[in-house]
Amino acid sequence: MALYLLLLLSGLQIKHFVADYLLQTHRMIMEKASFRKPGGYLHVAIHAVGTLLILLLAGVPLSLTALLVAGEAIAHYLIDYGKANWSCRKPPDIAKASFWAAHGADQLLHQLTYTLMIYLVLLSRGG
Repeated sequence: MALYLLLLLSGLQIKHFVADYLLQTHRMIMEKASFRKPGGYLHVAIHAVGTLLILLLAGVPLSLTALLVAGEAIAHYLIDYGKANWSCRKPPDIAKASFWAAHGADQLLHQLTYTLMIYLVLLSRGG
């Protein structure tokens, strides 16, 4: 069970790095602060596909996978939307602690989302 937990956590974290830092385009970043523009939705779609693959590879039942992917997509969009709107009001300056606090809070919320997802997977397995 411990190995399963570590593999699931590692898979979600690697997926997060790839989706947030390697596949995220300038357009996605610039459009996250608007519900009307597609950039944020495209970014979340990349996360959703990655999460779907990780959970299916982990043998998570399809019904639970669907709920977790949908829940993560909604949470991810809202977390990014909140940070993007905060950043629009407070122009980013990487030399300021407030920039790093916002970035860290954003990443922490995403990781806590994964913690909850993994907890639900483990509960479904009787763990």
